[in-house]
Amino acid sequence: MKPVPGTPPATLGQLSRISDRITFLYLEHSIVHRDGNAITVRDERGVVHVPAATIASVMLGPGTTISHQAMMLLADSGASTVWMGEHGVRYYAHGRPLARTSRLLEAQSALVTNQSSRLRVARAMYAMRFPGEDVSVLTMQQLRGREGARVRAAYREVARDYGVEWKSRNYKPDDFEAGDDLNMALSAATACLYGVVHAVVVALGCSPALGFVHTGHDRSFVYDVADLYKVEIAVPAAFRVVASESVDIGADVRRAMRDAMYDAHLMERCTRDVHRLLDSRGESDTDYLVDIVELWDWRGNRASGQNYEEPPW
Repeated sequence: MKPVPGTPPATLGQLSRISDRITFLYLEHSIVHRDGNAITVRDERGVVHVPAATIASVMLGPGTTISHQAMMLLADSGASTVWMGEHGVRYYAHGRPLARTSRLLEAQSALVTNQSSRLRVARAMYAMRFPGEDVSVLTMQQLRGREGARVRAAYREVARDYGVEWKSRNYKPDDFEAGDDLNMALSAATACLYGVVHAVVVALGCSPALGFVHTGHDRSFVYDVADLYKVEIAVPAAFRVVASESVDIGADVRRAMRDAMYDAHLMERCTRDVHRLLDSRGESDTDYLVDIVELWDWRGNRASGQNYEEPPW
């Protein structure tokens, strides 16, 4: 049998952990192809090579053409490919992630389908966002009220720090330029954050849809996890760009978010926080690389690839 042509894919053990990867690479008006184990990005300025296994998420904006070979490489490398709309603020689809095991997904499903454990996880999320506050006995209604007051106060504080007038969060999801500069900057910042958190969530094998606070959307858990860092990372980045009197808010916000997420060690923190919230038994974030298929049995899982035909008696 002839060997498969081309560069062989990296084995699971050779891939970078999701917590060690670069947060995101945003591309628009370019052609993406493959050269060995790197993707190549070509536009009017020339060609750049990017090692695929070092990226958590590749965000493809308008005017981007990507080849079949490039998508194969990104899939083999476990980089989440996200197709974005104009200005990088609309999510359309994503490619295959890094995870090969359903262990965290099973834990997530068990927690979210039980009212007591779901509330416990929701309280843990709010406790992470508001350190020093006792939320152990609060209802979901009380948690939402506490969150609203804290978030409004955070916006006022950041606006004061950067000398920017803050009115309210007012935007149209399908019209990026309908809002003022600050609302456009906030939309661009949160889109970056959602894209990176989405990459971590699916890389660990979790479901983006099974949220604990948010519900009913295919990215509910992404919104849950992103909220842990939004006020700390996305909001200051947006205000800082507007205060600088930027003339290209979308691009400048993405650069600001890239630096802010790096400084905050977001990849490492997000990986650790998802494990912590789902009460993971694993001590390392590499256990999502386990590539084992088993057969379910209530007495304990059984190995696949075997003939379990009952004896003929």
